Amino acid sequence: MKQYTKDKQCPFKKCGGCDLRDFSYAAQLELKQKEINDLLKQFGTPEPIKGCRTPDHYRNKVQMAFANNQREVVYGNYMPQSHTLTPVKDCMIADRKANKIFEDIADIWNELRLSVFQERSGNGFLRYVMVRHSEKTGQYMVVFITGNAGFPKKDIVLKTLLQRNPYIKTVVQSVNNRPTSVILGKNTFTLYGNGYIEDELCGKKFRISPASFYQVNTAQTEVLYKTAVELGKFRKDETVIDAYCGTGTIGMIVSDYVKEVTGVELNLSAVKDAEYNAKINKVKNISFICEDAGKHMENLASSGKTVDAVIMDPPRSGSDERFLESLVLLGPKKIVYVSCNPETLKRDLEYLAKEGYCVMKIQPVDMFPYTSHVETVVLMTKKYINRN
Repeated sequence: MKQYTKDKQCPFKKCGGCDLRDFSYAAQLELKQKEINDLLKQFGTPEPIKGCRTPDHYRNKVQMAFANNQREVVYGNYMPQSHTLTPVKDCMIADRKANKIFEDIADIWNELRLSVFQERSGNGFLRYVMVRHSEKTGQYMVVFITGNAGFPKKDIVLKTLLQRNPYIKTVVQSVNNRPTSVILGKNTFTLYGNGYIEDELCGKKFRISPASFYQVNTAQTEVLYKTAVELGKFRKDETVIDAYCGTGTIGMIVSDYVKEVTGVELNLSAVKDAEYNAKINKVKNISFICEDAGKHMENLASSGKTVDAVIMDPPRSGSDERFLESLVLLGPKKIVYVSCNPETLKRDLEYLAKEGYCVMKIQPVDMFPYTSHVETVVLMTKKYINRN
């Protein structure tokens, strides 16, 4: 396997962000294909992985920690399992303009001699910066994550930043002084613009707020969601539940092919964004419920209702047993499982296979080049089991 030598200055071994940076992209796809094949071979032969056309600078969401390096403010990532910051000047998977924004912010902080947050003492101001952007609309969002609400020299910071980066549509401040690895705080203030940006995906528009869940690789997200639609072979007379629906992206895309979609999501902020997204896209056959998806399916089953299909896109931990029990109780004819963790996918597929579902197709998709993460879309259909 060839080593990756495009940028020898990339500090990936210390940063920890790209654990496969040593390998050529072709070699990375081979490794991911082998992992999927080995883990899921009991369910059938996975399809060839769908790779990225442009594996560099693909992330539409990037966050960097800010710290003092002697007398200079620097930014980067903390080394794994440590409080040691690795400076990252030009991240090879981050959007290029996002890299420039981080550099400009560091320059502004040094020019104005502003403070950064001290992890040990809890003193200081700037802790992290998050940049989100849309390739389709060209809009950028900057989020300052700070140790307190006061913003020294705010006006000159904003004026300078916007002059240097006129494509920034909105700037937000999020206050977080807790000793936690969670980046965003509970208190958020819009400093410039309307507090969100908009993106386009598979012909639909989506609003993205600072805390919105949204896939970080836009081009491959379209590949992923189109794959889910292809595997689902949805029909115009079908009803669908989009579990873990987030801001409603995949459910809204599937809505073009079915009778009705119900998105279920526990995060109220995400549900509000989903409702807004449905409104701006004029999608009439989708609704959203702020509730635990497992509980919602239990209630449907207990009232004698059913659906034709369930789309599930759980977190890396996979689905808990209660959710899977509820899914089996509801008994949809088919399940489209979008997974970001092959190991928990295997566990959940084993559970569903014992309960009467058969794996029909397995399609891996590479969403995160230069990292070991791999997404997989699986179609399962219900089969008859004689339990006597």
